[in-house]
Amino acid sequence: MEARLPVVYLPHGGGPWPFVEPGFVDPGERDALATYLRSLGGLGKPRALLVVSAHWEQPVPTVMTSEQPPILYDYHGFPPASYEIKWPAPGAPWLAARVVALLNSAGIETANDAARGFDHGTFIPLKVAYPDADVPTIQLSLKAGLDPLEHLAIGRALAPLRDEGVLIIGSGMSYHNMRGFGGRGRAVSAIFDEWLRGAATAAPATRDEKLRAWSDAPSARDAHPREEHLLPLMVCAGAAGADAGRTAYEGEFGGVHISAFHFG
Repeated sequence: MEARLPVVYLPHGGGPWPFVEPGFVDPGERDALATYLRSLGGLGKPRALLVVSAHWEQPVPTVMTSEQPPILYDYHGFPPASYEIKWPAPGAPWLAARVVALLNSAGIETANDAARGFDHGTFIPLKVAYPDADVPTIQLSLKAGLDPLEHLAIGRALAPLRDEGVLIIGSGMSYHNMRGFGGRGRAVSAIFDEWLRGAATAAPATRDEKLRAWSDAPSARDAHPREEHLLPLMVCAGAAGADAGRTAYEGEFGGVHISAFHFG
């Protein structure tokens, strides 16, 4: 059996932020987040990556099955170079099949998508973390409805992958209110991020209960009018099982507070 890998919830920033000048990120913020993402290489080279991105929702959890996933430039209004960024990581059909088997065994309906490409929640942060694009990678969608309990259950079903050389990554943002970037949401983001750090690092049973009821937290709906950027954390917490969480990164991006969490 391979060594158990941790589970990672990371902030993926906004658009193609580290590779072109996006105009809304301070250079210090940019460099700090990029440094954290590069540090993921210190976790070792996994057999494969399974990414749950905030930018893919389907009626049931859906896995990409392409042997060579294309790039999905799912952002708008950036310089032309933004649409030429490459991250040619191979897919992992074998991992897609394993994900489906684990979820189905847990009574969770699934689907496959042979055409889906890497969205910017995957190829942007992972181009920083794994610039050689040599680790097989697939994405798993969120489930429409964004029910926290369902996503905790999805994570629990996927936990065996941690002992099989697969690094599970939840890619989102701990703050995601487009009206608050630029500093307008700094105070709100600080309040919610403090609560979220406490929730993510609490004892596992307490952690899961707090995350289930996240919308009751202080400033929750001001920080996340829609929770798709938070739900990857639920999958990570579920996959963490009895492993404690820690705050792996604290910083600002676009003038708001953000954090990353690692489990195990």
